[in-house]
Order: sequence, then structure tokens, then C-alpha cells
Amino acid sequence: MSEIVDKQDSKRTILTASLAVPVIVGLGFLMGRLSNSGFGNPWFDQLAKPAAMPPGWVFGVAWTMLYMLMGLALALAVGGHKHQRRQGALLLFITQLALNYSWSPIFFGFRQIELGLAVIVAILVLASATAIAFAKIRPLAGWLLAPYVGWLCFATYLNFEIWRLNSLA
Repeated sequence: MSEIVDKQDSKRTILTASLAVPVIVGLGFLMGRLSNSGFGNPWFDQLAKPAAMPPGWVFGVAWTMLYMLMGLALALAVGGHKHQRRQGALLLFITQLALNYSWSPIFFGFRQIELGLAVIVAILVLASATAIAFAKIRPLAGWLLAPYVGWLCFATYLNFEIWRLNSLA
């Protein structure tokens, strides 16, 4: 009987991943494009940036991979068997993802560096809580969010430094 349930969970997880990954990646790409995010944005190009700022192409590669991992983590956490913590974990995930998608319009579109910093700190806190919640459902789902949380730490540092370097100018 458990073999049948495991096969159903696996099919459900694969189906969820096949939907979640392209949607999460696609929406992230769309938000970046609509916000004119990154290098090539005249406003952003003229800002002072920290020495640790990677080249522009790194962000596209990193975010694509991170969004893929987020989709897989989501599929593992909610696509399989029913778990009592699933609703709370899903709410955390959706909330942090909505904030994630709002960051580019806030920072690049509205040119609000300080508000962007507040938002990215909130994303970092919620993404960390999501990773913990996912790990309680399926440990691998939590671990798949670890690179995202790590990147958010670095991105928070970059946002802070851009704010610091340009608020005094």
C-alpha cells in the first residue's frame, strides 16, 4: 500500500515541479524585464557600487538557477503527501516570493534603494522561515532553498552598500 502512495506522491511532485519551475522562473524574468533591472539601466549604471559587485551576467544565471531550485523545493514540500504543516509553509513561500518579485520594481523601477533594502531584509527573513518550514515537511525541500538564502544574504549586502555609497553622495 505504501508503495502505491509513494508512486502517487512521486507523480504529484513531478507534475507540481513541471508547473512550478517554469512559472517561477518566467515570472522572475518578467519582473526583471518590466523593471529594466540590472546593468544597462542608465539610473543603475551611474550609481556607486561596492567592490564585491559581480558582473551583470552573474545575476541572470544566479536567479535562473535559484528560481529553478525554489520551484523544485516547492514541488517537494507541497506536491507530495498531505502534511499538517503544508498550508503554513505554502503561505510563507508565496509571501516571500511575492516580495521577491516586488523588489526589482521597487529598486529599479521606482529607484527606491532604501525601501528595496527593507524589502530584501523581509525576503531574507521569510525565505529562511520557508526553508525551515519546508525542511520539516521534507528535508531536501529545505536544503534546496539554502542557496537562495545564501544569495539573499549577499544581495542584502549589495543593496545595503549601494544605499550607503549613494546616500552620502
